[in-house]
Amino acid sequence: MTGFGDRLAAAMDTYGPLCVGIDPHPGLLAAWGLADDVDGLRTFALRVVDALAGRVAALKPQSAFFERHGSAGVAVIEEVIAATRGSGTELVIDAKRGDIGSTMAGYADAYLRDGSPLAGDAVTLSPYLGAASLGPAVEAATATGRGVFVLCLTSNPEGASVQHASGPQGVAVAAAVARWAAEQNASSGQVLGPLGLVVGATVGQAPSLLGIDLAAVRGPLLAPGVGAQGAGAAELRAVFGAARRSVLASTSRAVLGAGPEVAGLRRAADAAVAEAVAALR
Repeated sequence: MTGFGDRLAAAMDTYGPLCVGIDPHPGLLAAWGLADDVDGLRTFALRVVDALAGRVAALKPQSAFFERHGSAGVAVIEEVIAATRGSGTELVIDAKRGDIGSTMAGYADAYLRDGSPLAGDAVTLSPYLGAASLGPAVEAATATGRGVFVLCLTSNPEGASVQHASGPQGVAVAAAVARWAAEQNASSGQVLGPLGLVVGATVGQAPSLLGIDLAAVRGPLLAPGVGAQGAGAAELRAVFGAARRSVLASTSRAVLGAGPEVAGLRRAADAAVAEAVAALR
């Protein structure tokens, strides 16, 4: 079984280190001339898959924009997962789940179990009930060859009050999360381990100031904030340094805004890939 980290590394080598978000929020649906309903949602999401699956390293549907349409919206996520499977593009479900005990095991079952209609290739998780609380998801990902991306350093201003705070041993919370991920990946035997981190491309010098060695994580680093949110080559180099080859740059509006035509989406994605390659490779 080829693990998620190795599959993603191969996809980034083949297509370039870019992840395109599938974020069908009301404004984008309107810009594409689509209704803010399940039919509009399905048209939007499957158009992005049709345009970009097999052309970019990863796609990342944002679960919230599907869930707002209820069970029918969640069913569209299942269609996206099925439509992407086998394309060579990895699919990351951006759900940011996090809980303890049997509840976390339930989330792991939903997003990481073989046979679950909600299981893509990886899922985003929140570690702020304690990183070890994510154990059921780590075990499920390891058993099925899937991966997880754990929030570490996010670019929203509110995040620093938690992520930069020091724990009982004087280590920043974000640094403790990164060290935990490195420990989990150490025995994976993969080029990139199954545990990735979410590190915003606009966090500047925060990793070095907090004592975080991103290269030591030996897992993929999902970097939102590229493109419309302002991060370019200089920002990516400043944040990630020697870990740049592990970075999967994430963008959404810069590509999705070029829709609704497939040709426009592909041109925008190709341009974003070229920028990511120049910055990271």
